[in-house]
Order: sequence, then structure tokens, then C-alpha cells
Amino acid sequence: MTRRGGPTLSGRRAVALAGLILAGVVPAADADGLSAVATLGRQMFFDPSLSASGAMSCAFCHDPANHYGPQAGVVVEQGGPGMDRPGFRTVPSLAYKSLTPPFSIGPENATSEAAEALPMQIAETTDTVPFSPATAITKLVIANRAPAAAKSGDTSGNMVARGGLFWDGRAQTLQDQAEGPLLSPFEMANADIPTLAARIRAAYGKPLGRFFGDQILKDDRMTVDEAAYALARFQTEDPSFHPFSSKYDAWLAGKATLTEAEARGRALFDDPKKGNCAACHLDRPDATGKPPLFTDFEFEALAVPRNPAIPANADPAYHDLGLCGPLRKDAPQAANCGLFKTPTLRNVATRGVFFHNGAYTKLSDAVEFYALRDTRPARIYPRGPDGTVEAYNDLPPQYRGNIDRTDAPLNRRAGDPPALTEAEAGDIVAFLNTLTDGWHP
Repeated sequence: MTRRGGPTLSGRRAVALAGLILAGVVPAADADGLSAVATLGRQMFFDPSLSASGAMSCAFCHDPANHYGPQAGVVVEQGGPGMDRPGFRTVPSLAYKSLTPPFSIGPENATSEAAEALPMQIAETTDTVPFSPATAITKLVIANRAPAAAKSGDTSGNMVARGGLFWDGRAQTLQDQAEGPLLSPFEMANADIPTLAARIRAAYGKPLGRFFGDQILKDDRMTVDEAAYALARFQTEDPSFHPFSSKYDAWLAGKATLTEAEARGRALFDDPKKGNCAACHLDRPDATGKPPLFTDFEFEALAVPRNPAIPANADPAYHDLGLCGPLRKDAPQAANCGLFKTPTLRNVATRGVFFHNGAYTKLSDAVEFYALRDTRPARIYPRGPDGTVEAYNDLPPQYRGNIDRTDAPLNRRAGDPPALTEAEAGDIVAFLNTLTDGWHP
């Protein structure tokens, strides 16, 4: 179901907090030790005045109370000037996003697999990032632009796409990502860069001029860039975006014990013949000892069922093809169509909708999808007027060759026994619950 009208209770909390911060009631700096720029970014994050409606802030969709994800049960958010324009995809959490590598397409090998989890911060050492006053003050989490080969979308052979922000990886950095919702017609709905720059100057001209020089306020593009930079700094510096405070983190540190169900679930999660979840959702510390992010940042075509709760899907000719569009414009090759980025599973148990289109509202159903998609398709997909199961009904036939049918548990046929029993799927869910941040013994 979609949400209509003004801010919900959670959204109103965010709006109220923004007012307190801007009025000076809430301190601009606190024990978190944020830099001045990040503190400014925090103010912007909770400020609905940067939207055309005056009702939507970043926190409206990315609720800190829900690990910077959407509220439970919201398939697509509604925004725009009148807060009545629905989106096209579920809102991803912003938690751990500062650790996402930039989008690229390259060969899949052991070295690249090991390097996937390196944070975007590695790009701060490159000398190809254009100079800006922001980078002169402090080095930002800015990654290189994708090379031309990456933008071509060549996924032939063993070339795989990985990284980037949004479900289709179209934003290279947190700074790029922050700008997207500000200009999206169905989110914060600023009509163009000059309109957005004017709103930013009206609310934050003085601090932006103080931090980056008054000259940036004379250039709309630079004004927007530095505001987006501040938002990126907030997400990078504030530990609430990447706390690594789940029970699983405590277990890795030897400070917690998994229950029998959780331990069974972890074994199934890792078993290449059962759940095989860890093939994409990496669950081991990396070579440097950093905790796992539960994603390899790669893209897969899973063919989850079409969700009628998304208004755009009322048009039978409309299809969300992920890397192939409609929101991404630079990777239209057929081999990319239907592929979406593998999300982190951290805090997945707190979400109310799953996959890019919110096709499932229960975590147990999302887990069982993998085991039942091809073995029991009638339990996954609807039947057509003639009674035939409409398998892969959210992906046009010409792109169904992109669907992952190779990796267990997706490598079985109709009538085969599922790779997971219902009880085993339940154990995996128990394990996934250990990935929720904020755990206490």
C-alpha cells in the first residue's frame, strides 16, 4: 500500500526535529563529534524546507528510527509538490551506504571479490577528482567517475556490474545520491538546479558561504554541490549510519552466543547447496578484519513477481528494468535488463517490504521466494486468464535469459524438491534477525 497526504507520525517527528535544530533548541554540535560541515548536513537532512512541498525531508523516507530506511509497509513513498506523486521502487536504507564502492563493470575474479567491500573513501587518494572548495577543506568520500567501459554496460562474458548507489547504481557517490531525491519530481521535486540552489541559499547561504567561500553562492551548480557535500559528510561521519552493533557483530567478536536456530540458519545461509545466501551477501570479515556488509555490491536478475501496489505497474507496458532503465539512462544493453543491485542484509529484519519492488511484506516469504521460484512457481506468480502460471511476470520475455538460474537455490526446475524446507527457511530468518543493529545482551 502507498502513503498519501502529508507526513506520517515518523515524518512529523523529523519535521519537528528539523525545527528544533534550526531554531537552535537542539545543539548544532554534540557528543558525536561531527565536523562543522557534517553538522550542517545533519540540519539539511531533517529540513523539509528544501522540498517543493515543504513537507518532505531526507529523513521523511530515511527514518533514523528505522535504520535510515522507510516505514514498515510502505511500498513506494509519495512526494512531489503536492505529496501525491508515487515513486517507482522501494526506498533503500542509507545505513552503511558510505561503504559502497563506485559503479564499475569489470571481470569477476578472486581479487575483485576481495576488494568489493573497500569503502568509497579509497578514491580520496586519486588526483582525478575536480577541485572544489569542499575538497580544499577536507577530503570527501568522492569516488572516481565510472570509466567509459563501465558506462557502456558491457556485461558480456565474465564482466560483471558492481557498486554505485540506488537500486540501479546510477549515483557514484553519496554526494551524487543526495542530489537525486532533491531533484526527483516524485520526491523533493525541485524543478531544476537554479530552483534548488535558491532554496538552499535561502536556508543555508550564510553557513555555506562561511565554509566554502561566498563565491559559491553566485554559482547555482556550486551551491548545490556543496550542500550535497555536507549531506554526504553527515552520512559518512555520523556513526548511526554504520554502527556495526548487531548481535552478529558481537558474535564475531566473541561476545555473544547464537541460539540453536540462529546457528542452524547461519549454516544454511552459507551452505552452497541450500540457502547459498553468502554467495552474494558476504558474511565474513574482509582481509583487513572489517565486519562484513552482507553484500557483494553486484547486480542480479531475480525475477521477483510484479507488484500491483506500485501505481506505475497498472500500465501493462511499463517495466522496471533496473540497470536498463527507466531511471538509469546509460546502460541500456539487453544484458543489463532486469538486473538490480544486491542490497545489504544488515537490518533486513526491520524492513516491511522486500526487493526493489516491495513484492513481499514478510521476511519469511522473501526467503522462501528463492527456494520456490522455479520449483513451485504457482506459489510465487499469478495465473493468467487461461489458468497458466505467469512465471517471471515482471520481466519481458526477451530479457528472461538474464535471470539467475545457475546458483543454488535458483538452479532447480518445476517439480523438483525445494532446496529449503519451510523450517530451514525459518532458521535463516532467525539468523537474519541477528543482523539488526542496536543489540544488547
